[in-house]
This record gives sequence, C-alpha cells and structure tokens, in this order.
Amino acid sequence: MKLTRRERHDGGAMAPSSGSSSLSELNRIRNEIIRMFESPFGSAMPATSFFEGWEPSVDIYEDKDRITVKAELPGMRKEDISVSLHGDTLTLSGERKHEEEKKTGESYRAERYFGRFQRNITLPQPVDGGKIQARYEDGVLTVECPKSEESKPRQIEVKTS
Repeated sequence: MKLTRRERHDGGAMAPSSGSSSLSELNRIRNEIIRMFESPFGSAMPATSFFEGWEPSVDIYEDKDRITVKAELPGMRKEDISVSLHGDTLTLSGERKHEEEKKTGESYRAERYFGRFQRNITLPQPVDGGKIQARYEDGVLTVECPKSEESKPRQIEVKTS
C-alpha cells in the first residue's frame, strides 16, 4: 500500500504529490518512539539518536536455531562497523564518514546521514555469544546469532504408565 499526500492545484482538483522525504522522517520518528517504549529502561536511557545522528534500518528474523539481524549500511567500510553482545542486547555501531566533494553551487537536496550511529537490539532469546558471525556485503551487515542450547525448543516424549 502506498500513501500519497494530495495537494490542491489551480483548478481546485486534488493531485498526488511526492512527500516521501517527509514521510520517511515521520516514519523514523515513529520508530524511535516505539523503540523508546519497548526498551525496558525507557526514559532512563538518553535518547541521543532521536535528535541527532542516524540509525540504520534493520530486519530481524528468527528460526528454531538462530536469530538473524540484517542492517542497511551502504557506503561504509567494514573497518568502520562494530558489533558487540552485552547480555541479551546486540549492539551495532560505527561511523559513516562525510564525503568531501569539491563543487560549486549550493546543495539542492541532502538526505543522506553521516556521523556516528549506535543501534541496540534486544534479542528475544538467549544466544551463544561465542558463535555469533557477522558479514558485510553490498552495503548490508548480516549478523547470525545461534540460539543457546537451553533456549532451543525441545520435543518432550509423552510416556504412559
């Protein structure tokens, strides 16, 4: 489903306009508010990313053996990305360096974020920290977190007496 904002033009008719940049900014703010309420410490933790910096978009998948996190980090080098695990929180952090371009004239539009970022992801199940693997390819960071043996589902045999 695609949402479009409609604007009035001279004839009074409504016509669609592209509001993708304002919608993406509203979506980012909405996601940050949701994350603040999902966090167990909520307002006790500083919300630095809400007013400054940026956060990569992530997808999180879970199957019976692992939790997989994919983060969009286009234009970054693997040396500028850090992945760590503290308890049940996976932390992705790093810095996207600003490209210095020699050009004349003013910017027409600037929508890319630069600078430091940190994204904390609370994992839904305990994972084996010693077996976590991270790879960075084509601007996507993929972190595979194998579940600990204790947290994997087990089939229990039902016995009769």
